Formats: sequence, C-alpha cells, structure tokens
Amino acid sequence: MIFVYILYSKEFDRFYVGMTYNLENRLSQHNTGQVKSTKPFLPWKIIHHESHPNRLEARKREKYLKSSAGRRWRKNNLGM
Repeated sequence: MIFVYILYSKEFDRFYVGMTYNLENRLSQHNTGQVKSTKPFLPWKIIHHESHPNRLEARKREKYLKSSAGRRWRKNNLGM
C-alpha cells in the first residue's frame, strides 16, 4: 500500500502533496525539517490521505492533486 497525502501549514496557509509508504514516518520527517521543500513552513498537519495499491496509481493521483483541477478538487471537497 502506498499513500498519497495532503499536508497543510496553518501558520503559512500552505499545502503540500506527496506520497509515501509510511505516513507517520513521513509526517515526522516533514515536521522535523528533514524535507527541504517543507522546512520553512513548519508545522504541518495531514488534512487528507488516500491509499493506493501500487506506485503507478499513487503517482497519477499525486500529479492530479498538484494540478489546477486537483486544487479545485481540494477546495470543493476539503473546504480549503
């Protein structure tokens, strides 16, 4: 199982979309500053996650969520 997740930094009103095999470990990496692209916007909170059976399907969903259509989906379904 591989997870696609959306993080939110309330303090900076920023979102981050990613994928991982271990959701708890990955969130810990984001919140301890180990990820260069998210380090300046600590702290992060998981606002949405989905599981996918393989990396190919997860990558398709991650790319969609990073697109303008995916941002619209996030706004309509997550209220953000």
